[in-house]
Amino acid sequence: MKYCSGCGEEVVVKVPEGDNRSRFVCESCDTIHYQNPRIIAGAIPVHEDKVLLCKRAIHPRRGFWTLPAGFMENEETIEQAAQRETFEEAQATIENLQLYTVMSLPHISQVYMLFRSEMVDGIFAPGEESLETQLFDEKDIPWEEIAFPTMSRTLKYFFQDRSEGAFQMRNVSLFLQKKLR
Repeated sequence: MKYCSGCGEEVVVKVPEGDNRSRFVCESCDTIHYQNPRIIAGAIPVHEDKVLLCKRAIHPRRGFWTLPAGFMENEETIEQAAQRETFEEAQATIENLQLYTVMSLPHISQVYMLFRSEMVDGIFAPGEESLETQLFDEKDIPWEEIAFPTMSRTLKYFFQDRSEGAFQMRNVSLFLQKKLR
């Protein structure tokens, strides 16, 4: 951030009085510009014991597979965000959402919230951000082509829990050093 969105003057990075973190501060109008983590909402859409994955048509990780997910929008619940993203990316309608994984990625200031869900009617197709969509059995998951560690970890938890017959909500932090392209 270079300029204040309130008055247009240049901002400086400093720890404001009474705070304990560096922030973008406008010394002209005294506005403190807080930057908070982004929330990514998504789903594990299941139909007839298969999981729906999307092949990304956008960067980063274009051409790699992922669960349908994306940034939460203002004025929607996290469940609505997961349903919207699933429809946008895979043209699929989901129901019976149950929070399954919460993954904090402090190194990129993101929090992933993924839900187990059921596809309403088994209908799906690539959305604008997907090259392809496909239902996968566990044995057919293209593990080496999963776009993000959050997605591969969620899928591994899902298949492990399913085989054990009990799903448990997971809250984990991932500290990754490698930058994905």
